[in-house]
Amino acid sequence: ELEKSREHLLQAEKMVVVGKLAASMAHSIRNPLTSVKMRLFSLNRTLDLSSNQEQDFEVISEEILHIDNIVQSFLEFSRPPKLRVQDMSPSEVVDHVLRLLTHRLQSYNVTVLLERNGAMPHIKVDPERLKEVLVNIIENACEAMKGGGTITIREERGFESVLGPVALIHLSDNGPGIPESIRTKIFEPFFTTKEEGSGLGLSIAARIMEEHGGLLHLKSAE
Repeated sequence: ELEKSREHLLQAEKMVVVGKLAASMAHSIRNPLTSVKMRLFSLNRTLDLSSNQEQDFEVISEEILHIDNIVQSFLEFSRPPKLRVQDMSPSEVVDHVLRLLTHRLQSYNVTVLLERNGAMPHIKVDPERLKEVLVNIIENACEAMKGGGTITIREERGFESVLGPVALIHLSDNGPGIPESIRTKIFEPFFTTKEEGSGLGLSIAARIMEEHGGLLHLKSAE
């Protein structure tokens, strides 16, 4: 327990330093980026572009949007999530996420199996933030399962030695798994195996769960 507490403290200190750096970088990038977006929008309305130029313009706009999303992730990471909690069952959030991702799952050729023995009890939860966590994990699973596969979501009531009674949401997939060499790193900020990833998705997801007074656990094998 003492070793776990020490690791948690070291991680917390690291997060504070990285958070300040992320906030500083994000604000420095956002101002010129906003100016570029506004001028591009203005040019697009006034210029008579050929079809090839329009395609180039579209690519430029998409890439700027991609940068903007990364900057937004930096900003979200740099400040603790402000929860807007309400009494509701996490099962309602799971259902909403599956409706939201219907077309996305089809495009990945992924099937979702939901194992539920009645809705989970009402707890204090921020549905938007919990949705963000679930979407992030499900999309990661979809990307990992090349050519499609199955994601199983299992809900149950449980008991955790520190937290007491808990609502558990298990998400598993039949993808390749996570290599042992990076298992301890995936929740670290800016660590990513994706070419275009910011490396902040899972670290933000873990923080959202901690702000709820909950935990995000990984169990994996290659």
